[in-house]
Amino acid sequence: MNDIPPTNDVVPQSPFKVMILHNIPVLPLDHPDADSEHEVIETVEIIENVLAEQGVRFERFGLARDLAPLIQRLNSDPPDIVFNMFEGFADFTETEVHLAGLLEWMKIPFTGSKSQALAVGRNKALAKAVLQSYGVCTPGFFWVNDENVPENNLGWPVIVKPATQDASIGVDQGSVVTCQNDLVERVKLLLKNYGPPVLVEQFIDGRELTAAVIEDPEITVLAPSEIHFTIRNKGLWPIISYDAKWKPESLEFEGTPYEYPAKLTPELMVRVKDTVKRAYLALGIRDYGRIDMRVSSDDTIYVIEVNPNPDLHIVTGLAISLDSANQTYGVFLENLVTRAWKRGP
Repeated sequence: MNDIPPTNDVVPQSPFKVMILHNIPVLPLDHPDADSEHEVIETVEIIENVLAEQGVRFERFGLARDLAPLIQRLNSDPPDIVFNMFEGFADFTETEVHLAGLLEWMKIPFTGSKSQALAVGRNKALAKAVLQSYGVCTPGFFWVNDENVPENNLGWPVIVKPATQDASIGVDQGSVVTCQNDLVERVKLLLKNYGPPVLVEQFIDGRELTAAVIEDPEITVLAPSEIHFTIRNKGLWPIISYDAKWKPESLEFEGTPYEYPAKLTPELMVRVKDTVKRAYLALGIRDYGRIDMRVSSDDTIYVIEVNPNPDLHIVTGLAISLDSANQTYGVFLENLVTRAWKRGP
């Protein structure tokens, strides 16, 4: 009997080395917003495992408040690419923009959006103004910088959000208000907890859709998902609150199941994908993004939020919908770093 030749399980190594750069969480685990911030560690571990399977050489760098160790490391032995998983510190969210600007200054290629797109995207009010200037439909809005809240002229109800937070931070059932007094009180609460500006937005009661975008290398809109609001049956507002996103044991989490792919008519699907692509381009997003929408009863599509560098956890909408572009999660991550390497600084 002939001997069976040994198999070669060695994965070919990439020609470049990647630094996976992420923020070290600053919130204690008992902080009400800790779940969203601490998830970055789990996501980084998943990305490390997948990149290893793809043969990508990498190292991890957790960034604390002191920038000196990072700058020293980038100067002494710069990586070929930074896989940018830095989300900013929870109590200083602007640092997400600053970090991208630092990498641009030092001419180090990195994945994801550039600092300008991150700066616009992290300010919901500014992003909506940009969308309007590009002819992308978004709910009416105004923003408030202090406790002098103007009279609401958008109609009731409105939804009130911290303008510079993401991951539904600061959003709960009290976010939807139906009178001026409640609006003033909600603005005061958000100013106290998160600072200015506070976004006041026309509440669109309709279907909630979300769709991710990747560059492969052309811009590709992935199949959208729909959030179903069974919480309506409990007398709750149909919104994606912080609990609905981060608290699996909560009534709101259980009452907001998602469906992928969303069941849309061919005509609405075309319009949704066109809207998503125009919003992506309007904010100058790079590599990947996510667009959240509401579709009213007359099928008007409103862009609620545009997210550069959205969550890359393997169970999120972007990862799940990669099959609509005939991609696996591993290939998507490998393509991200390869594209950053090829485009250079």
